[in-house]
Amino acid sequence: MRFVIFSGTTEGRRLSRLLAEKGAKVTVCVASEYGCEEQGTIPGVETRTGPLSPEEKQSLLQNCVLCVDATHPYATHVTDSVREACRTAGVQYVRLLRPASETGDALCFETADAAADWLVRQDGNILLTTGAKELAAFSGIAPERLYPRILPSHKSLEACERLGIPHRNIIAMQGPFSAELNRAMIRQYRIRYLVTKDGGAPGGFPEKAEAAREAGAELILLCRPEEAGTDFEAVYQTCMTLLQGGDAIE
Repeated sequence: MRFVIFSGTTEGRRLSRLLAEKGAKVTVCVASEYGCEEQGTIPGVETRTGPLSPEEKQSLLQNCVLCVDATHPYATHVTDSVREACRTAGVQYVRLLRPASETGDALCFETADAAADWLVRQDGNILLTTGAKELAAFSGIAPERLYPRILPSHKSLEACERLGIPHRNIIAMQGPFSAELNRAMIRQYRIRYLVTKDGGAPGGFPEKAEAAREAGAELILLCRPEEAGTDFEAVYQTCMTLLQGGDAIE
């Protein structure tokens, strides 16, 4: 019995390990070499790396009993494409949702562009923790104000260089980070605004919020897209029902 998991998150890695331990065959799809490295090598788990065309997704889904979409909460374009591939292939699809966080007094914006439009009119240094893909939205802000925290990869560094970010401002580290380390960075770089997404507990959001509050930085949040799905335990139980010979849950 084979499951396909579109992953790149902590939940996807955890689910693939649990299913493999139960004897299932699992194919995990990740977008990048970084995701493949994080997934690791697990007996019974095959990892596919890189983007897939609609036709490749449909081919991959053949002879699969269930497709689990465990991609990042903000990767809505990926979710849409996976859902459509499952519909076309006639394969059951389930969306694994990461619980949302309590955002407190964060200043929320619908998009990175909207956040950047507001920030360009403010004063002070900005710690960007939204990932290299969002950097272009902040190109209208003086680069010396920007302190992007990115994955230590050539692609991420190139994104910083295209914006003219001073090398001394680039923080190339793999998270998530403790509240203590977040506080130290805020104070070290005299950060006035910390820009983030709600990556939930696995993405270190609570530690960012705590550090910003305690170090006196304003928390700028890119709103999480609304979507329907279910939590980890419910998805796992659906998988176990299938493994035990039960019917799929609609």
